Amino acid sequence: MDRSVGIVIPAYRPDADVLAAYVREIAERLRPDEIRVELDAPTPTEVDELATLPATVSTAPRRRGKGAAVTAGFEALDADVLAFVDADGSTPVDSIDDVLAPVRAGEAELSVGSRRHPDARVASHQTFARRYLGDCFARLGRLLLDAKLYDYQCGAKAIARDAWTTVRRHLYEPGFAWDVELVAVAAALDARVVEVPVRWEDRPGSTVSPIRSSLRLGRGLLSARHRAKLLREDGFHALLDARRRPRSALVERFAEAVDE
Repeated sequence: MDRSVGIVIPAYRPDADVLAAYVREIAERLRPDEIRVELDAPTPTEVDELATLPATVSTAPRRRGKGAAVTAGFEALDADVLAFVDADGSTPVDSIDDVLAPVRAGEAELSVGSRRHPDARVASHQTFARRYLGDCFARLGRLLLDAKLYDYQCGAKAIARDAWTTVRRHLYEPGFAWDVELVAVAAALDARVVEVPVRWEDRPGSTVSPIRSSLRLGRGLLSARHRAKLLREDGFHALLDARRRPRSALVERFAEAVDE
């Protein structure tokens, strides 16, 4: 099945040389219809260094967060398959192709790259603290969510446009918790979700603080479970939601910003 592909790369304070080489390799080997770099709070030097890439480089004046950046990129793409990968190149290009394959073939609506899958190949590991916290988060995710995966946070996922059109209205998390929210909502809406083992290599210099981000991810996981339960029309969660202050989905916030 011949489907067009668009790839989004969210970036905040990236290593410009690493990102540029990664984008060029993706363009040369995968030949997607469009690559879009969503660059938050860039310096003039970063803008100059990335200006000649075979990609659309979209800049935002502030740090929006990974989820908001990917959402903005997906909304701007016109492709049948939408994917994102992290800017540090931790997921090699051949593994990106593996993640794209089930959606391109129509075998899945959401394809989730996985570093913790038994068949994944990890070239270098995170620090013990990050690995331990990540393992705990994955176990908790399997306990709380419908989608029973080994890894919810790997920075490589692909989704069919039709599934994105359905899911997008239910995504609220602007930061790193967006990944687990995407999986939780897609599963609650009965999308076909597959987990794909990847070859992965931890990169130093992450902008993620293990402890602070773990607390945010924990809150994000509970929020994702809540939204999934609402979509399943769970009475208890509907009662909880009635007492909450209404929030706007990310796509609604983008629309409000354009109207201002």
